[in-house]
Amino acid sequence: MPYKPQAEPGKTDYRADVQITRLGEKIGDPVAAANFPQHILRFRNDRWDQSVGLDQLDGPQWVNHFGTFQPLPDNLDPPLALRYHGHQFRNYNPDIGDGRGFLFAQMRDHDGRLMDLGTKGSGTTPWSRSGDGRLTLKGAVREILATEMLEALGVNTSKTFSVVETGEKLMRGDEPSPTRSAVMTRLSHSHIRIGAFQRMAYEKNEALMRQLVDYCLENYFGGAQTDDPATELFARTTEQVARLAGAYMTAGFVHGVLNTDNINITGESFDYGPWRFTPYWEPGFTAAYFDHEGLYCFGRQPEALHWDLAQFASALRLVAESDPLVATLETFPKAYGIAFTEHFCWRLGVKSEGFEKDRDLVVAAEKGLAQKTVEIDRFFFDWGKCENLARPEDKSPEFADFRTLIADRARIRQPSSEYWQKPEPCSMHIEEVESIWDAIADDDNWEPLTKKVNDIRAMGAALRNG
Repeated sequence: MPYKPQAEPGKTDYRADVQITRLGEKIGDPVAAANFPQHILRFRNDRWDQSVGLDQLDGPQWVNHFGTFQPLPDNLDPPLALRYHGHQFRNYNPDIGDGRGFLFAQMRDHDGRLMDLGTKGSGTTPWSRSGDGRLTLKGAVREILATEMLEALGVNTSKTFSVVETGEKLMRGDEPSPTRSAVMTRLSHSHIRIGAFQRMAYEKNEALMRQLVDYCLENYFGGAQTDDPATELFARTTEQVARLAGAYMTAGFVHGVLNTDNINITGESFDYGPWRFTPYWEPGFTAAYFDHEGLYCFGRQPEALHWDLAQFASALRLVAESDPLVATLETFPKAYGIAFTEHFCWRLGVKSEGFEKDRDLVVAAEKGLAQKTVEIDRFFFDWGKCENLARPEDKSPEFADFRTLIADRARIRQPSSEYWQKPEPCSMHIEEVESIWDAIADDDNWEPLTKKVNDIRAMGAALRNG
């Protein structure tokens, strides 16, 4: 089916619905937030707060819940640091879990989906190891930018819900120190990672594995439809992760750390550390300075996610037969190809015409983009706003095949908004990220961040509606 981005968030009343405790005490550890010396609200998601009925909170109430973490009404008390394992750069680690965050609350959104509020930088937990459980303010600002940009580009992503500056000085090896601290809250459709299932398999806890499978199917996929729930869950997750892989590529996004403990079973992207957007269609472009082998570089992300799914299948063998899991895993390449081409057409603003025709169009576009004569965002911007898809005035030889194939495509939107009248596309490259942070670090100037978020949201509205 043609790709459809997530709609604008609707408005609803607050509806607490704590489901995680049904899994028992072995799913996570009760924890408490750190006592921070300061609480300054720096970011509040004024689009998504209404979707879970929290838009009525005033400033002090907001800080009370998302700075000091007073429990929300009828919700988790205390919060839980979830337990999981994971492959980190393909090395198995059985000693991880929520090391600087916790699951704070669960509630229903405007569409009736079960949503989780989880933290980052809220203090130490039993899984912190040698870490301090804190988050730098720069890390929080970077996550705001990543999630806003990805949402606008139609990628299924967690939402940065709140950022509160906490008044501590942190020492970090990857940025000038001491640096400012913050606590962040994410809004996510599930807090369950592939790594949670790996832990069940490692511990041979068949009963909890079956409970976790049922929990995920019931709360995130509408309930089991077959008598083989584990294989059914794997099929649902495989489909959604294939869609995520396709969206990453169309967005030109490099997550940087696609470990199995960073892959949500709903296929929702989250946990943004060393992320970047590649300016050009450069398969070898990496985001993490420590990714020396390019394991998670731009062009290898579909492969990385496929590998992560293979580890999920391996874990599920505790409660499911191998053959149907393998058969489902083998559907990933085609599912990814379809998702990638559909999302590519959506960003171009042209109608999807089926995988075969879409593939030819996208291959021709990739051929041109690979020459690096035009940046990715400029390419989509120029073609998205042009009135004549044939564009006879465009003589660039690297896009000759693409021009021929796109000429008879029907539009899915008319570029009528002010966004398409601007001289430059909205992009999010590292130089601008650093510039936005420098304004905050040097002068406590938050205007560039506010302006960028507004620009990104305007682009998102243009891509959704024209």
